[in-house]
Order: sequence, then structure tokens, then C-alpha cells
Amino acid sequence: MKPIELNDLLTYRFLSEPQFAPSGRRAAFVVSNMNETENTYESRLWLFEDGAIRPLTDLGKERGFFWLDDNRLVFAAVRSAAEQKRADAQDPFTAYYMLDLRGGEAQPFFTVPFAARQIRMLDPTHFAIVASVGRDAPDLYSADQDTRDAYAKAKKDEADYEVFDELPYWSNGAGVINGRRRRLFLVATEPFSIRPLTDLPEEPGTMTVLHDELFYTVRAREAKMPLYGFTVRACCFRTGEVREVAKSETLSLSSMDAVGETLVLIGTEGKRHGINENDWIYTLNPGGGKITLLRAEEYNLYGIVGSDCRYGGGREHVSYEKSLYHLATRGGNAVLHRLDLDGSDTPVLTKPGSIDAFDLADGKALLVALYDMRPQELYLYDLKTEALTRVSDFQKEALEDRYIAEPHPLTVQSEGLEIEGWVLLPKDYDPARRYPAVFDIHGGPKTVYGPVFYHEMQLWASRGYFVFYCNPKGSDGGDNAFMDIRGGYGATDYRNLMDFADAVLSAYPAIDPKRVCETGGSYGGFMTNWIIGHTDRFCCAASQRSISNWLSFYGVSDIGFYFANDQTDADPYDSPARMWDQSPLKYAKNVKTPTLFIHSDEDYRCPLEQGLQMYAALVDRGIPARLCLFHGENHELSRSGKPKHRIRRLTEITAWFDRYSGTEAE
Repeated sequence: MKPIELNDLLTYRFLSEPQFAPSGRRAAFVVSNMNETENTYESRLWLFEDGAIRPLTDLGKERGFFWLDDNRLVFAAVRSAAEQKRADAQDPFTAYYMLDLRGGEAQPFFTVPFAARQIRMLDPTHFAIVASVGRDAPDLYSADQDTRDAYAKAKKDEADYEVFDELPYWSNGAGVINGRRRRLFLVATEPFSIRPLTDLPEEPGTMTVLHDELFYTVRAREAKMPLYGFTVRACCFRTGEVREVAKSETLSLSSMDAVGETLVLIGTEGKRHGINENDWIYTLNPGGGKITLLRAEEYNLYGIVGSDCRYGGGREHVSYEKSLYHLATRGGNAVLHRLDLDGSDTPVLTKPGSIDAFDLADGKALLVALYDMRPQELYLYDLKTEALTRVSDFQKEALEDRYIAEPHPLTVQSEGLEIEGWVLLPKDYDPARRYPAVFDIHGGPKTVYGPVFYHEMQLWASRGYFVFYCNPKGSDGGDNAFMDIRGGYGATDYRNLMDFADAVLSAYPAIDPKRVCETGGSYGGFMTNWIIGHTDRFCCAASQRSISNWLSFYGVSDIGFYFANDQTDADPYDSPARMWDQSPLKYAKNVKTPTLFIHSDEDYRCPLEQGLQMYAALVDRGIPARLCLFHGENHELSRSGKPKHRIRRLTEITAWFDRYSGTEAE
């Protein structure tokens, strides 16, 4: 049996956006892959029909589609020379193409003169589009070409400097967003027209459709982004009439769906457990009135199981037959539940693993899922018979005759809590031998690890390492109390992790305790920095996209101005010592562990200076350290970074582990 190799990452296929056609007789989805030569990703549309799948497009640039009817798909693309010239000139526009499954090439459908970020079909001739516009020129879409060209030239002339007068001024994955706004437009195609439904300074949020009305939320957007409060409006897209439906001053809204004749809102006030508090479920009469609590939910209503084998997303909530089907994170699994309008929430499909996106039609669910220690495949689930069938085999070549380490569950009691985790055994495991190991800590902290395929972990297991991981306090999958570590970073969570490591070493005496490596990214990077300042039990560490100093994080992260205060239960003005006490940099003087730092210069979630501060502290004190900086990458390097960068990142980490665990000499 062959080992998983580092470059196998390039051979996986990533699935997303499963969507049934209106009749439910067929469905389409997106398949993406890495192109190492071009150092980019390719995405194509595929069709699922009569139990078989086949490709629909082949340019490698097709995603973000929707069904116009049973036979026609619409997607955004740049396909003509004129469109490419316009894109190169940075003239904002979005061109939509229509593909008829009955034959022929994709044909132009319509083009809008702004950068569309989201589109929703209201009927075959009306569309709601959320676009990105400039605060200083929100009506540029309606200007003549000379005006648009002059605006583009002025922006180009000012490209070598930025002016900040807002919070946040940048956003991870989007760059500088100061002065950028989202605006909602109603687009009609017969005859063609564009009408703005929101006016600055307000911005649109979530939206849904019921009968001939588009329901959407807006909130004010001044110099500082608000976290709570919104207004629900409705627009009859055939007459253009707009009315106000309801208003909330206290809720932070995640989603809104039309279920039967009721609007279901999912959001939180954050009063009990801060900004990470799990959402509650509310209802609203579409005719207008009060937002009413339906269910005080204590658990996550989305899927959030970690993996490095995804690219793209899809629907996590689907209204079907007067119920709202939704993903839910329970333990280390992302499962499917059904919410009814009496407030009951019922498990539907709880197979261990992770459902990443789904759609429903004709009594069946079409799933993109990580099941049975495979990268993503397409599955069909019958709601009545409960039969689950894998209908794709995209990973066959990548997995054929490969060693796939199975996760062995291990649960420990720590600080009065039950901590769930897993252990992967090394390839050709022999209990009589001694092995190195890798302890991998997830990000978030409100995410989870689970029994799913994770390329980096499989690589290390194939290279002869034990790999173990768990979900300490602060993780998702449990209730709000388990998730809440505000003001206690590095306390119970740290002890949970150390107790789990102790339990793994006790359960698997073949692990050499002097050859255990440790790594983690984001919150896992914070915890790596914390661990090396509080113990020298690990032979080496790799700290990725980390936090080291809450005081500076407050001012430079795109979420710092609210996340830092909320999570540390402190602020830089009245309680800076409390923030500093929870900062790994404070304890850097204690570090003895050789540490590799991985960071990206466009990471605005955990900005570069966070890694640099910790790296400098180690080098200054003579501790072996190395920092690998990736240009043009952001916080998502390990999940959606450029293929060559993802390979280099994993090469750096693995070489560091091999060096300090003594594996490279074996």
C-alpha cells in the first residue's frame, strides 16, 4: 500500500454548490481542482441526472451558477475578448451567461455595470444582485463610459496610497475595503432595467423570496461597522413597491428564510456568551410585526468541521415542505437537521463526517460531504427510506492503493469536561517500535476537528508519525457554555489540550514523548505560541497565522476592534493588563522550543505583525526559529492559497518536524 504523498494534494477534486433544477429531476454542482502549472484553481459545472454524472463546461472558470428553469443554467464569466479587455482595465462589470442543456454553447444572458457579489433569481426575468460600489461614487453604474473611464483613471492615479477613515479598513481576502459598500439592486431583463433598492450609508444583509416579494435586511453603515441591529424590508419585484416589515436594535442576524408562509430568522443578541454565542431562531409574519422567539437554541446551526480539502461552499439552510433543513455541528460532525415551525429541531442524517453543502427536492437530499475518510464526494439521501448512496467517485485515482489512516476516537476527562479527540496511527504501525508524533490544534477557537479526511494529517501519518487532535473548551460542537472561553484564553483550554496529550501518550506507549511535535493555525497558532511559553514538552512547534499580542491585534486585525475585547473580556484602555496576561508574547521569555512561524503578508485576520513579534522574541533570546512569509496570501493559505504556496507551506512544516523529531535521519 502506497503512502499519501505531499503532492497528492494537487490531485484531489473539490465539490461545491449542489443545486437541484426546479423539478428535482436533475441537479448541477461545481467541481474544482488545482492547476499547478498556472498556480491557480479551475472550476467546472457538472450535471447529476438519472444516477449518473457528467461535465457540462470545460473552460475552468465556471462557478456561482443558478437554474433559470429545468433546462437552463446561468453563471457569471469573462468569456469574450471585449470582456477581458474591460476586466484588464478594471472597469467594474459582471457578465452572465446562459447554458441550455438541450444543446449549444453558453450564450450571453445579461451584463450589469458593477461588480456583483451575490445574485438571487426572483423569477426568470427579475434578479436581486448585491454589488460592490464605491462610497464616493455609488451611482457610477448609471454613468456614461467617459465618466466611468475618468473615475478609473483617478483611482489608478491614487493607487500608491490609501486613506483610512473607517473600521474595519481592510478585510481578510478582500484587501482594503475602506470606502467600499455593498448595494442591493433589482435587475429586470424584459425590458432591461436596474434599480437600486438600498441607498448609502445603509448596506444589505441576508435576503429571501416569498411569492412576488423580495425580503431583505439592511443596516446603517457609518464610520464604524455595526454588529447588531437591522431593518427588514420587502419589495414587490413586479411593481417595485417597497415596504418596511420589521426592525430590531439588538439582534445580529445570520440568515433569513421563507418557510411556508413564515419568515424564519436566525441570529443572536450576544448578551450571554459574546459574539460567538450560538444563534437563536425567530419568526416574523411577512405582513409585518414583531420578531418572535421560536427556539432558544444552544448548539450551532451550521457546519464547521475543519478540513484542508475544500474549495467553494454551498447552501447550509434549505426551506422544504414547510420546514427548514439545516446543517448542525454536533461533536466533531456536521449533520443534517430539520427545524419545524412548532420550534422542534429533529436530526435527519447523523452519519459521522461532515456535510459541507446540500439541496433538497422530490424527497431527496443531494449532499457534498466528507464521509468515510475520503475527500469530498456527491451523495444522495432519501428522506423517506433513509438510504444514503455515494453517486460520485472523483477521488478514486487519488486514493487508489493509498494508506488512509483511520481516526481512533479517544475521550478524556479534563477540568470537569469531556474532551473528544482522535488518533491516527502511522503507516505500517508496529507496537514494538517507537514513533514520533504530531499534535495538531484547530483554529477558531469556535470550530472543530472531526473524523474527516485532512491531507496534512494523512501525509504525516504516511510518513511515520502518530497524529492526534481534539476539541478543547472553546470549540464548537457543544453548547454555549462549552464554547465560551472569554477572558480565559490559555487557561482551561490549555489544560484540556495537555490532558489530552497525556492521555494519548498513555494509550499509545509506542509514541516517543521526546519526539512529539505540535502545530496549529489561527487560534491553533495562538495556542502554539501559548504552549511554547508554558511548557517545553514538545520537541518543536509550527505556529501558523497566529495571535501573539491581544493589545496590538485590537488595532490591526479586521475583526480586532470587537473580537479582541469580547474574547479577552478586557480592553486596551481600562484593562490592558488583562489583555496582556492572555497574550502569548508576555511569556516568550520562557520559550525553549524550536519554532517555525508561517504567515502571509495579506493576512488581515491575524496580521503579519502578530507572527513577527513572536518570531523576533525567540530569535532575540537565542531560540531556534524560522519564519516563512508568503506574499500575496491571506488567512486562508492552508485552505485556498495558491497551489505552489500550499505545497511549500506543508513542505516547510514537515521538514521542521522531520529535523527536530530526528525523523530525517531515519
